[in-house]
Amino acid sequence: MIIIFYIALVYLLITSGILFLNRIDFTPLPPVPHHYFDRQAPKVSICIPARNEANSIERCVRSAVDQQYPNVEVVVLDDNSTDQTPEILAKLVDIFPDTLTVISGQPKPKGWLGKSWACHQLAEQTTSEIITFIDADTWIEPEATTKIVRAMGRDIVDFITLWPKQQLGTFWEKTVIPLVYWGLLTLLPTRYVYRHPKWLPVFLKDKIGAKFAAACGQFMAFKRNVYQKVGGHKSVKSKVVEDVELAKEIKRNGYAMKMYHGADTIGCRMYRSADELWQGFRKNFLAGFGNNLLLFIGMALLQFVTFMLPVIALPFLFFFGTSKLFIVCLIVVALMIIQRFIVDRWFGWNPLFGLLHPIAVGWFQALGIKVLADYLKNKPTQWKGRDL
Repeated sequence: MIIIFYIALVYLLITSGILFLNRIDFTPLPPVPHHYFDRQAPKVSICIPARNEANSIERCVRSAVDQQYPNVEVVVLDDNSTDQTPEILAKLVDIFPDTLTVISGQPKPKGWLGKSWACHQLAEQTTSEIITFIDADTWIEPEATTKIVRAMGRDIVDFITLWPKQQLGTFWEKTVIPLVYWGLLTLLPTRYVYRHPKWLPVFLKDKIGAKFAAACGQFMAFKRNVYQKVGGHKSVKSKVVEDVELAKEIKRNGYAMKMYHGADTIGCRMYRSADELWQGFRKNFLAGFGNNLLLFIGMALLQFVTFMLPVIALPFLFFFGTSKLFIVCLIVVALMIIQRFIVDRWFGWNPLFGLLHPIAVGWFQALGIKVLADYLKNKPTQWKGRDL
């Protein structure tokens, strides 16, 4: 038992170090001086794929149209919606005829997944120098485009992705969704998204460098020529996690990318019910591990050992264990809670839900079992009425 807790302790110490680095490196986009783009402003297209988004599409489109940037267009693709999305978009076109264009999605070709096909059509519709993709459940602040364009020039990058501030409503949203950010910020040193690790041998940079790529499909901005050179969404047409795969293509081809904290720039409400949450994560959980079953199962075991077993064992060790075993277990639990507290405070979430971290890990354990069962039965996952 002591060996298991030592494994958990080492894991938490390593991930705490990564979290500390990310607290320094993972910064928001800086503000832009007034009139910065008065003389020259490259054209920007904000592209929004929308399928059955009646609950969120109006807020999203209005925020995109209401940009302070002087040279922007908004293009929305209605992807064969069966709810009120088309009617809402038609109303918005009447209100914003000079800025907003709505196109109807064409039938999805064989071999394409829905979102990549929608984004590909959107990109084909535009001629701008910078292409931005945002999800229909997001909303952006008026200075978002100005910040992005300036950051591309200042930091000399070809691709920028933002991690939104997630708006959490229901109990399960508050319990589960923060784990996505916690996992990102405790496992991936974000500095290596921008540059190769100095300790990585030169001959391994091209082969391993793409492993440090990450992206959030809720907000991605590309220089158009780079988007086209890496093959755009066509290059990831069959990938469930197309955002991460596009980021990998950027790095594989030697282009520069950077991730930013989306504080004060973009917000999102991913899911609005426990069922939506379950189905939403179910569709891409295994794909997030590159469909690597060994890695998927190994990480599940490590998460159980680190975040569930110590909490279960702690009260028993208090009465029946040795003092050494109890102290190590207590340190593991304390580090776990501290990590979650830091992430929750960082993103403005209720830190009390950090105390439910083991329950959230258990939720993902249950989801993982369901995903494995689907995989072994060769059962397709559905999202918004389509098989993935």
